[in-house]
Amino acid sequence: MFSSLLQGRCVRLNWKSVVFLMMSLILSHIRITQSSVNSNNPEVTPTKLEKISSDTDRSAVTINSNSKSSSDASHCPNDTLCTDLPNSCLQCNYNPQCVYGAEINVTCVPKTNVNCHVDKLKTTAQNEIKRSIICRYCYQTERWEHNCEQKGGCNSIDSQYKTNCTVHPEQLCMGHRTFMKKIPCNWTQGYRWATTLIVSITLGGFGADRFFLGHWQEGIGKLFSFGGLGVWTLIDVLLISLHYLGPADGSLYI
Repeated sequence: MFSSLLQGRCVRLNWKSVVFLMMSLILSHIRITQSSVNSNNPEVTPTKLEKISSDTDRSAVTINSNSKSSSDASHCPNDTLCTDLPNSCLQCNYNPQCVYGAEINVTCVPKTNVNCHVDKLKTTAQNEIKRSIICRYCYQTERWEHNCEQKGGCNSIDSQYKTNCTVHPEQLCMGHRTFMKKIPCNWTQGYRWATTLIVSITLGGFGADRFFLGHWQEGIGKLFSFGGLGVWTLIDVLLISLHYLGPADGSLYI
């Protein structure tokens, strides 16, 4: 049984009430942490420049021919069937009026200085190659389909920053293959995940892990509640092991 003095009255709490209050506090903190994670990793949306570029590109039928990567054919194989050429060795004509997200067929030809053989059994025109792609502009490709220039020195104030991104050579898409995009600022202040986990396991009952990560208010509450009678300690170990609980400044573990 626990006793406390509140406004001159003696209030008695049993262990079930204490556990219930501690669980309510922990669940409330989890919701706050989730909101913080969402705010530090906002949804990436096209910039105004990307939208203007998209509208400009609609006036062209052959779009990739002016990019530097389109004219580079040094990696392309020679003396092979034209139909066996990789996408990075082709120059394609697109229909800007296609339905976004729909699968369409485009007509491609080998890039300049690419030597290939025509399959005589095929009835298509000489050097004409058909490829199936998704109707979309290059800036609409998935994150794993393009590389972006990483910016150093960004911080939690700049949750996003603009940078140049370039579509992988094997991806076929409409528009400029290099474009501006906002991406999350993934920065670190030197907090090591392994060190944090060890601190949480060994000294988490005294709130050392919370103090270490900069969560001072929770650390004080955890210290005076003896790790929530062990419940809070176990939950924090689990949250840290899953990378769910991180530094208070929003940086990433290293």
